[in-house]
Amino acid sequence: MIALIDYGAGNLTSVRKALGHLGVRFSTPTSPGELTGARGIIVPGVGNFEVTGALGPEWRTAILEQVSQEHPLLGICVGMQWLFDGSAEAPDHEGLAVMAGLCQQLPEAVAADDPDVAEGSGVDGRGRLKVPHVGWNSLRLTRASWLLDGVNEGDQVYFTHSFAAPVTDDCVGSTRYGVDFAAAVERGQVGGVQFHPEKSSDVGLRILGNFLRRVEG
Repeated sequence: MIALIDYGAGNLTSVRKALGHLGVRFSTPTSPGELTGARGIIVPGVGNFEVTGALGPEWRTAILEQVSQEHPLLGICVGMQWLFDGSAEAPDHEGLAVMAGLCQQLPEAVAADDPDVAEGSGVDGRGRLKVPHVGWNSLRLTRASWLLDGVNEGDQVYFTHSFAAPVTDDCVGSTRYGVDFAAAVERGQVGGVQFHPEKSSDVGLRILGNFLRRVEG
């Protein structure tokens, strides 16, 4: 059973549909104690990092307990950012801190000679970048990963965000939008994606399937 965490951060319906398409049994726990029987956890999310404040100490403790028992955890979009120390978007709210680093806002301008200044890149000829970053962009694979198993270099996935995590040793896939940022991360049984796999066609379903296979062991 997968526990799909509902903390008021949106996109729950689309994730439910994707899991249903994959034939997955899942529940939406109403209290931290209900995580006890879960074999894996998904923390979705869209919007401001401040919404993660709803995941208070009891939720954090319960989720970390599941992680300590080697139960896979997947963060999506804001849910991925929550895996880090925190975000400049809401400095008063701490992340789960299973990965080191602080999420920062994407730049609103780049140098006119930056390689991103090209048709379809979101950057105009004067180096102005459209933020939030909304739409399809390609993945650059940075190291071997169970989360991105079967995903190819350059595969396109769907983003909608203004803040992003840094490229660290936990990054398994990056994307460039004004700057390079972590599009997918992995540490042990914990994984995260900045994009929305539930809206990323076959590539996204492949990634969700990889997570489910990890849960099944």
